[in-house]
This record gives sequence, structure tokens and C-alpha cells, in this order.
Amino acid sequence: MAAVSHSVNQRVIDAAASATALQAAVAHAQSLGIAVNVAVTDASGLLAGFLRMPGAFVHSIDIAIDKAYTAAGFGFPTSAWKDVVAGDEMLRIGLNQRPRLVMFGGGLPIVEAGVRIGGIGVSGGSAEQDELCARAGLAALGLDT
Repeated sequence: MAAVSHSVNQRVIDAAASATALQAAVAHAQSLGIAVNVAVTDASGLLAGFLRMPGAFVHSIDIAIDKAYTAAGFGFPTSAWKDVVAGDEMLRIGLNQRPRLVMFGGGLPIVEAGVRIGGIGVSGGSAEQDELCARAGLAALGLDT
């Protein structure tokens, strides 16, 4: 009798790519003159890597991690939530009460060859600056959103 598999393979970001993305995001933050926290998660939203620049806001540590978690889990930039909830006040209110769900810019999914392999989240600058730093992390991997 042939063995039956009850599992699936799941691709996730590897440690080297996580480190590359983290370093590139930090380098971009330095070029902007800001101090940030940067997190990379695997496809399921579990932390794969983290960097905190000296002087980055302490409360931004969890925000960066949660931005990466949200982007990895939903597969779109955290800045897109404003469009997702537009015109649906109850959805916006309800989702805002979900722990770890971040609905402002700075989190991006990490997608390779059409497969979501993780998320990157940056916190410490404005939402726009955070997203630029996250995009620099993806660019260092030869990926985009």
C-alpha cells in the first residue's frame, strides 16, 4: 500500500535573505536620517529576523513585527487597508480591534515567483518612510510588491 501524505510543502524566506532585507531597510533608513525597527517574518507571520537601530522608538519594536505579520498573513501592503475598509465603518472598527493587525503603511508581503514567503515591517518614521524602507529591503532581494 502506497504511503499517503497528509502534509504540504511551504516555502518560506531563508535566514540569509532575511538578513539581506533587514540590512537594506536599515541602510535606507540611514539615508533618510531616521532610526527604525525592522522585522521579517516567514509566510505564517512568525519572526524570522529583526534589527533595531540605535535610537529607534521602543514602542515601534512590536509595531514593526506586527506590520510584517499583517503583510505576511494577508498578502498585501499594510498601507492598502485604507482602501479595503473604505466605506465600511463596521469592518474598520472590527478589524481595528484585532490584536496585531496593523492598518497603516510600513508592512509589505515578501513574494517570490508568485509565492508569498514572508513579510517585512518597518516602524520608526512616517508611514510613507517606513514603506520606502521596507521596499528597499525587497529590492535588495530582487523582489517588488
